[in-house]
Amino acid sequence: MPNDYLVHVLVLGLATTAAFAPPARPRLLARAAFLAGMVVNEVPHLILALLAASTGAAIWSGDLRRDVLSGVLLAGAAATAMMLVALTRRAARSRSVAGAALRAAGIDRTRGRRRWWRTALTPIPIRPRSVQRLRNLRYGDHRRQRLDVLRRRDRPTGGPVLVYFHGGGYFSGSKNWEGRGLLHHLAARGWVCVSATYRLRPGAGFEEHLADAEAAMAWARAHAGEYGADATTVVMAGSSAGAHLTSLYALRVTPDERPAAAVCLYGYYGRYYGRSTDEVVTSTPFALPASDAPAFLIAHGSLDNYTSATTARALADKLRAESSQPVVHVELPGGQHAFDFVSSWRLTAVIDTLDALMADIRVGAARRLEAS
Repeated sequence: MPNDYLVHVLVLGLATTAAFAPPARPRLLARAAFLAGMVVNEVPHLILALLAASTGAAIWSGDLRRDVLSGVLLAGAAATAMMLVALTRRAARSRSVAGAALRAAGIDRTRGRRRWWRTALTPIPIRPRSVQRLRNLRYGDHRRQRLDVLRRRDRPTGGPVLVYFHGGGYFSGSKNWEGRGLLHHLAARGWVCVSATYRLRPGAGFEEHLADAEAAMAWARAHAGEYGADATTVVMAGSSAGAHLTSLYALRVTPDERPAAAVCLYGYYGRYYGRSTDEVVTSTPFALPASDAPAFLIAHGSLDNYTSATTARALADKLRAESSQPVVHVELPGGQHAFDFVSSWRLTAVIDTLDALMADIRVGAARRLEAS
């Protein structure tokens, strides 16, 4: 009896099914499906290679025979392989979808600097040797008020600043988890990247989260010059809860404090836990005016069963209706929550989109300077 191969087919089959058709309800099943299929959904081509290798090894070793169990296992492997091929095609469409989103925003698409074959083969977001990480710098007295600075080791000057806030539903998360591929890419290109933690529930509430975001942004502006960055060009970014923070900060601060662009990845954009319309401090970007909004890049997976893609669409519609700045909304085909956990094709598409958006912002700024 091919016990090892049985385990491989069952595990890969269940994980692939969870990625291929994640349930939205009940909540517990949806969460379990997300966790089971998270890695498979971002690197299905590698899982397909693993399944093929496992099947080949089982055939070569003689574990698979002409019996009913072997036939069932091969049928299960074939069904899993078909789903993995479909998942690969979904993920590969991210580039064309991102290009269409740029064109819809009136932005010329620039060619991606990172080859997609390299992304396919090296999805683990390992920090390149050219990038230095300065860890756990203080921007406040609380133990969670810490940030890391990532910059190129040769210390170029004049690059923009990115300030990134992690996800975790405001009750968990770390600056060491999501968005690493984005931070590494920008730092390698000469940006100074700041990845910050912030106080969490239940010890802190919405006002404390927002205050920490404001403090981290102020720290970045005040210290950017020390790391060779240009403090006049600051981009704010976040994933999930961090995207919620980013959207609020970008719309509520004064125009001279607003970032050059806001990057929101698979964010939740509704009101904070238990809040209603009579809240004193607004906790949803939908209740804030957007006439002075900066440029926005909103990226969300079409199959996200943690935070619905519907609210991301609605936020993009609001910004387009009220703001004169570019709004790029990318709905990634088949994308789930936390797609930036690895350096996948989806994250690469988002990074290329941000590169194009920033190039457009720089061109616009140069034209305004010439006109003045």
